[in-house]
Amino acid sequence: MIGATDLQRLLAGMKPVLREAEYVYCAVEGDAGSWLSLAPIGTFREAEALTLILERSSADAAGLSYGPVLRLITLSVHSALQAVGLTAAVSAALTRVGISANVVAAFYHDHIFVPAPDAERALGALRELSRGNG
Repeated sequence: MIGATDLQRLLAGMKPVLREAEYVYCAVEGDAGSWLSLAPIGTFREAEALTLILERSSADAAGLSYGPVLRLITLSVHSALQAVGLTAAVSAALTRVGISANVVAAFYHDHIFVPAPDAERALGALRELSRGNG
C-alpha cells in the first residue's frame, strides 16, 4: 500500500490516537544494539550521543536521566514520506493552542510527542484540524 500525499485527504483521515504510556527522550553512549533490552520505540544517532525514545518506566528502571515527560499521539492515516504539508499543519494547529510537539515520521504513520499535561488538549486540537476546523 502506497501512502497518501494529498494534504486534504491526509488531514481528513488522520484520526489521531493518544497512547496511554508516558515517553521520554534519553541521550546515551554506545550503539543502539546495546540498548535494545530497554525496547526503545525510536533511536537517532547524533554526533553528541544516541537518542533513545523510551517508555518512562523503562528509563526509570535503567536509571537514565531525561527531559520532559511526553505522551504519544499517532496519526492513523498512512502518509507517504514525501507528503508535503502534514507536519506543518499539525505543528500550526498545536502552536495555536500553545503546545510544543516533536514529530517522528515512520514508514506508515506520523507520531507526535507532546508534553504529558497537554496531551488531551493536543488530541482535541488535532481532531478539530481533521474535521476541518483547525
